[in-house]
Amino acid sequence: MVSETIAGLADVPNPTAVKFGYNDISSADAGRTNDANVTMRKNRIACKRTLSLTWNNLDGADTRTVLRAFRPEYVYVRYFEPEDNDWAVRRFYTGNKSLDVGTYYPTATFGIGGVVYKTISFNIIEV
Repeated sequence: MVSETIAGLADVPNPTAVKFGYNDISSADAGRTNDANVTMRKNRIACKRTLSLTWNNLDGADTRTVLRAFRPEYVYVRYFEPEDNDWAVRRFYTGNKSLDVGTYYPTATFGIGGVVYKTISFNIIEV
């Protein structure tokens, strides 16, 4: 069974930045022809979205929330779609995640009491 979630993103903090990408998917027979003009045959069969998400200065609890929400193999994401100028829900998978540690807050007992992550970023790609 495919791992999916719908509910998890309702509680995720809003990203600091979102960058949209629209990717054409071409058929297997796309490419250059051997005619006199060396014509390109794109043969688009679909357009898929990529959303590059970034959060800045999240504490450990919010970081855990974001990472766990995007842990399943596939997630449904509700976001504002610029092409439609309206809210949309689409199914995505997550790319590699990157976290930059900003600050450690020491405590007497463990040496590290808390962490603020300077940035958390990753792409989600439409299925």
